[in-house]
Amino acid sequence: MTLEPLDLDRDLGLLHAWVTHPRSAFWLMQGASVADVASEYAAIAEDPHHHAWLGRVDGEPAFLVETYDPTLSAHSPIRDLPDLRPGDLGMHVLVAPPAGDPVPGFTRRVFGAVLDHCFADPAVRRVVVEPDARNGAIRAMNTAFGFREVRTVSLTTPVEKEAVLSVLDRPADLTVDLPADIPAAEHLRPDHLARAQRHLVTKALSELSHERLLAPTSVGSGGDRWELVSPDARTRYTFRAQRLALEHWAVDPTSVERTLDGEPAPLDVQELVVELAPLLGIPDELLPTYLEELAATLASAAWKLEHSTLGVDDLLAALEGPPAAGYQVLESAMTEGHPGFLANNGRIGFGVDDHAAYSPEAGAPVRLVWVAARRDHTRLSLAADLTEQQLWKTELDEETRVGFEKRLRDLGLDPGDYLYLPVHPWQWRRKVAVTFAPDVARRDLVLLDQGPDDHQAQQSIRTFFNTSRPERHYVKTALAVQNMGFLRGLSPAYMGPTPAINDWVAGLVEADPELRASGFSVLRERAAIGYTGDAYHRLAQRAGVRSPYQKMLAALWRESPLPRLAEGERLVTMAALLHRDGDGRSFVSSLVERSGLPAREWVRRWLDAYVRPVAHCLVAHELAFMPHGENLVLVLRDAAVDRVLMKDVGEEVAVMDDQPLPPDVERIRADVPPDVRALALHTDVFDGVLRHVAAILHLDGVLDESAFWAEVRDCLVRHRDDHPELAERHAAYDLLRAEFRHSCLNRLQLRNTLQMVDITDQAESLMYAGTLANPVAPAGPAGVVDSPA
Repeated sequence: MTLEPLDLDRDLGLLHAWVTHPRSAFWLMQGASVADVASEYAAIAEDPHHHAWLGRVDGEPAFLVETYDPTLSAHSPIRDLPDLRPGDLGMHVLVAPPAGDPVPGFTRRVFGAVLDHCFADPAVRRVVVEPDARNGAIRAMNTAFGFREVRTVSLTTPVEKEAVLSVLDRPADLTVDLPADIPAAEHLRPDHLARAQRHLVTKALSELSHERLLAPTSVGSGGDRWELVSPDARTRYTFRAQRLALEHWAVDPTSVERTLDGEPAPLDVQELVVELAPLLGIPDELLPTYLEELAATLASAAWKLEHSTLGVDDLLAALEGPPAAGYQVLESAMTEGHPGFLANNGRIGFGVDDHAAYSPEAGAPVRLVWVAARRDHTRLSLAADLTEQQLWKTELDEETRVGFEKRLRDLGLDPGDYLYLPVHPWQWRRKVAVTFAPDVARRDLVLLDQGPDDHQAQQSIRTFFNTSRPERHYVKTALAVQNMGFLRGLSPAYMGPTPAINDWVAGLVEADPELRASGFSVLRERAAIGYTGDAYHRLAQRAGVRSPYQKMLAALWRESPLPRLAEGERLVTMAALLHRDGDGRSFVSSLVERSGLPAREWVRRWLDAYVRPVAHCLVAHELAFMPHGENLVLVLRDAAVDRVLMKDVGEEVAVMDDQPLPPDVERIRADVPPDVRALALHTDVFDGVLRHVAAILHLDGVLDESAFWAEVRDCLVRHRDDHPELAERHAAYDLLRAEFRHSCLNRLQLRNTLQMVDITDQAESLMYAGTLANPVAPAGPAGVVDSPA
């Protein structure tokens, strides 16, 4: 990108077309003649304090820039404002209307080049802009680049308008002379922070209002303007929003404004939580922990903005390549950790360098650390079709196994006395080698070596996909970081029956004709290992004291989806359907477009592959999964969903009746009240996934939400009609009931930021906020009626 002085003789025709285009309404030259434009820019050319520039991209004219001294230029609309300082430079920018399809990220690139041009003059200390207050798009762009909105001002030249005076300070020089092992955190910049704050504040207003912790009030006559006032009346938030089915607040991020004591104030999600704390119910002693998780989530968002450059088109292109590589490109590109939780990327315990090395968005290759754990203190559980030797042979090549045995013999130890345990590298450095120092010193735990395969962290952060050998198992490791209301450890006691539970669930699924017909299947957790020879487990045995220290040395192996793919099929986690790229383009809307299918048909196929099997398991088998976005892998064919694979079965599955279970499977039996059982569909699927996807498709203009929910209803009705033998069960579950209990996720995390729920009794841990109108009821909200043919 280059900038050069505007040549009026050469550029007048181009200039006139740009400034009078309908997209340039805020340039205030609609209807101007060629002569009018020539006169305006001739006057600018004669003004020594005002300059017009033509911007080119790859040599082609692409944008117009004006820079001016705001106090001296005759054309300055703000020269009389008291807010100006020496070293201020006024700026206007106009991006040419696109000749064809818009290029994702183009305006951001232009904006960055213009600011570089402004600050190239060392005398410039601040760039000052005064966008029309109604121009939400340019205000959002300004904020994204770190402009601070100072106040609203009334301007009279060249016409009367309400403008938002905004300033951007010269970027500080972040170049520091640090040792190589001290990260400089270059991603923590004002522009990235401003974008991250706007996103998270918008999400807070949306999700906390959805959970009825906040109660915005309608203002104005249009019905889409809302305000929220803090309990002390000092802070006021105003925004535009649509209220969709399931009380989903679709808040327009560009519209969110905050005032403090009547003056414009920057958006800050930590300040929002403090200001609204009396409404949120966070215990005082846990509020700092929650603020830390929010800070870490903001840091993660800033890191993504600095390093994640892939747009939706890039992701679709990745899906056209090798299946394993495309799957992992998608996994590392996700910008949102969880659609409902605010503090969803907390990862308390990770440093800046750990984030770059091990976070899912980094997509960096990771080699797991292998430890030998004394067999007497370690339990290895295996699937019925797997032996110990088959596991090691499958996951470790012969050279590696020989090396491990040699290491043990060199220490005078018998390899037969040990089992092999994969450990997260962070966990070894920060926990095992310190917190379990006596066990290491006793040779109950022996560091062997790094494994030979590269792995990539998944969105669930402690789970790794083998990128060197994609047909090998996922490996899920214990990781003692605090994230989203839990310490992300793994309990050896909990891991013990996991393979047996997976075998039982997979057998049930494979034996069911309905599930087979839908292609629904389970990625089994085929092996699990856990070490219990430490003082923390002995304390629990003697005194019954439970602690997170009992969850720091365990792992499991889960089947890879790659061997199940047929020619032409591709993989993506269902969480990708909630993804928007840096330009706001949604992945799911782009998939619908790429498929060539009508939107309703695309949604119908997805629901038949996802909602129908989950509902069938519930109604036919009293079997409930945790089917959120990261726990399902979508199998795509021609950009449409063909079938789904369920994962993370061992920890997140429940049987809710008294059917006989094998002894090792008995753990998953849950005593769930009848009125709560259907929430496995209503809360986990409708509210946790479908609500968000429906809103994206609705806001993108791809599929109206009433049509979306009609398709969901149709899916459930078809299942009911296809299975008259389950009529009594369908009646008991009453999935089409008028309303269901409103189970709230953020309320759980706000109540206890250290342990959101008791994993052994999750139903009793739930928190409710009344009921929600069921959008698939025969006369549901948002215009949903009995589904059309």
